[in-house]
Amino acid sequence: MNTRALTRVTAPRKLRITLTAGQAAEAVARGEVRAAIRAWNVPVDPAVAVLLTSELVTNALRREAGRTIELVISCALGQLQVDVYDTAPAMALPGGTPASVETGQEVMLLASLSSSWGYYRTPTTEARYFTLMF
Repeated sequence: MNTRALTRVTAPRKLRITLTAGQAAEAVARGEVRAAIRAWNVPVDPAVAVLLTSELVTNALRREAGRTIELVISCALGQLQVDVYDTAPAMALPGGTPASVETGQEVMLLASLSSSWGYYRTPTTEARYFTLMF
């Protein structure tokens, strides 16, 4: 009987990619996430990671005031995390909710498919992220 045990990523990995804001950004981001999962042998469902990445990039493109979006893919301590930074100024609504958070499909997908998700402020903008535990 042939069996193959899944190996977990042991060393922290991080990949930072600058994407040109535009129609191709989503496809490039999806491809980068898929390639990182495969190269790092991360035992998560690539279809889920790609779908959630697409949602974050779409949100960033809607807000985008600059020419680039930054995609950061990291893997450590049993989790894959994808962060998407845009260059639009950070704004928040009362209660700490980011002004551009979608209330429909994006939130529903992130809440139901990821281990955790959210946003955080940087000195100049906001980043949105999700994690998938393995």
